[in-house]
Amino acid sequence: MNRRSLLALPALLAARPAGAQPDRLPVVASFSILGDMVTQIAGDRVALRVIAGPDVDAHGFQPRPSDVAALRQAQVVVRNGLGFDAWMDRLVRAAGFRGPVATATDGITPRAMAADAHDHGVTGRRRSHSLGPNSVPDPHAWQDLRLGQVYLRNITAALVAADPDGEATYRRNAEAFASRLAALDAWVRAQVATVPGNRRRVVTSHDAFGYFAAAYGIEFLSPQGVSTEAEPSAAEVARLIRLMREQNITAIFMENMTNPATLRRIAAEIGVPVGGRLYADALSAPGGPAATYEAMFRHNIGLLVPAMRAGAA
Repeated sequence: MNRRSLLALPALLAARPAGAQPDRLPVVASFSILGDMVTQIAGDRVALRVIAGPDVDAHGFQPRPSDVAALRQAQVVVRNGLGFDAWMDRLVRAAGFRGPVATATDGITPRAMAADAHDHGVTGRRRSHSLGPNSVPDPHAWQDLRLGQVYLRNITAALVAADPDGEATYRRNAEAFASRLAALDAWVRAQVATVPGNRRRVVTSHDAFGYFAAAYGIEFLSPQGVSTEAEPSAAEVARLIRLMREQNITAIFMENMTNPATLRRIAAEIGVPVGGRLYADALSAPGGPAATYEAMFRHNIGLLVPAMRAGAA
C-alpha cells in the first residue's frame, strides 16, 4: 500500500460503520424491538446499529458519543415516536443528521394515558403529544401485533426509499414477517381464550401493556407509571394490595427494565410468588427467552396464561 493510500485510509474507514460491508445500507434504530424488525425485513442488506440494545432501558436513555458518530454514518434512522424515544431527536440534531427519519408509529391512532404517569425524561415534549388536558399518547403500540404490522410497513417503506435496489428483498421479507405476525396474533388470542374471563387480571411492575390489554382482553394493574423511573406512593401500593385481595389476583410479574423491590413487597403482602419476568420495552440478549419481537410475545404468553389460570374454579 503506497503513502497516498495510507493517508486516505482513515477517511475511508470513517465513511461507514466498523465491520460494515461497503454495499450494506447503514441504518440506526433507536431500541432493540425496532432493531429486530429492521433485521427481519432487511436481513444482511443493512449494517444495523441499535442505540438502546437488548436489556437496555430506553426510558430517559442517555446517548453516548459513539452514538452520535453512528448517526453521522447512517443513511436511515428508525425511531418509535409518540414520545418514547424523544432523546433520539436530540441525538439526530447533535449528529447533524439530514437523512430520512422513519417513525414506526406513523398512521397509528394512539391510546390515551394520564399525563402525570407518562414521563420518559422529556417533560417538555408532553404538550406537543397531548390528546387532551390531562392525557398523552401511550407509546407502546408494538404490544398489539396488529399495530406491529403498521411498524413493519413504515420500516419497509423507509428501507425501499433509501435502497431501491433492495426493494424485492425488503418486500419479500416483509410479506413473510407479516404472515408470521398474523399467525402469532391468532395464537395469542387462542391462548388467552383458555383463561376464564374473571381471571384475566395481571399485576406488573410497569404500565407498558395498555395496547396488549386492549387487543387481547387482559386487565393489567401496576404500582408504577409508564416511566420505569417512576416511584409509586405508599397509598398507591396499598390500594393495589387491597384490590388484589378483593379480586383474588394471583398473577404478578416483574419486567426486565424495572426495579423489582416494590413488586416483591406486594407479592409478600399477598402471599403469592412473583410469576417471572415479562419483556415489554426491550428484548433479551441473544440466546435469551425474548431475543426477537416474536419470541417476546411467545415468552410473555407462556408466563401469563398459566398464572392467570391458577386458582380458576
